[in-house]
Amino acid sequence: MVEQKLAQMGLALPVPPKPVAAYVPGIRVGNLIYTSGQIPFVNGELPFKGRLGESLSVAEGYEAARVCALNCLGVVKALAGDLDKVRQIVRVTGYVSSADNFTDQPKVVNGASELLQVLFGERGQHARTAVGVNTLPLNAACEVELIVLVAD
Repeated sequence: MVEQKLAQMGLALPVPPKPVAAYVPGIRVGNLIYTSGQIPFVNGELPFKGRLGESLSVAEGYEAARVCALNCLGVVKALAGDLDKVRQIVRVTGYVSSADNFTDQPKVVNGASELLQVLFGERGQHARTAVGVNTLPLNAACEVELIVLVAD
């Protein structure tokens, strides 16, 4: 059902991107899945580079965070087997590469949060942190990680 919603939105679930350092894309501990931070890779490319409030707009950052969330969901599916096993999106953490005077990190991370809420409804409601940082790996605009509760 979740993947049907994605298809209706014109979105496809990506294969989890390969890690860019010494870590795994995610790990399952009991019924919790912790994704590693995912940057906005699209088909192996990084279309959203730079800092918000400097070279990127809030709208571009919003889309980048949305892509990050899709990449996280690819990891969740790989570990759970099916996105319909998601019982709750527990927490979203978003890191936004920000110019010194940029303060709209929550608006950027809404790209991830709102996608999750559309896809999962009440199960998509979550706790969240949106943090501004000076720079991110590979000059990515943002990075998102999830904690997700899944069924057995």
